[in-house]
Amino acid sequence: MLSTKAQEILSNQVKEVKVSSRLSESPSCLVADENELGGNMERIMKSLGQDIPDTKPILEINPDHPLVIKLKTKVDEDLVKVLFDQAVLSEGGQIKEPAEFVKRMNKLMLG
Repeated sequence: MLSTKAQEILSNQVKEVKVSSRLSESPSCLVADENELGGNMERIMKSLGQDIPDTKPILEINPDHPLVIKLKTKVDEDLVKVLFDQAVLSEGGQIKEPAEFVKRMNKLMLG
């Protein structure tokens, strides 16, 4: 199953990977667990010098998006990581390894 395999690939970055029904155009998004701070609130609290516990977001994937459909036929580690990084960027966050993101994107574009 795609969500299980993606969870294994992203185990250090996400709490869970699950299929979402809320996404229409995006392939993925990050959400906070109901008892945790969201990414934006976490960044605000850190900028104010607050100590906050390390948390992992939940990656929700859109089962109808062409990139996710492509993953259903063959789980590609690079594509899973790109989906995560895109979700981080979409919520206004910063990816931890920009050079790796660019390298993965170039590899995927060259196909």
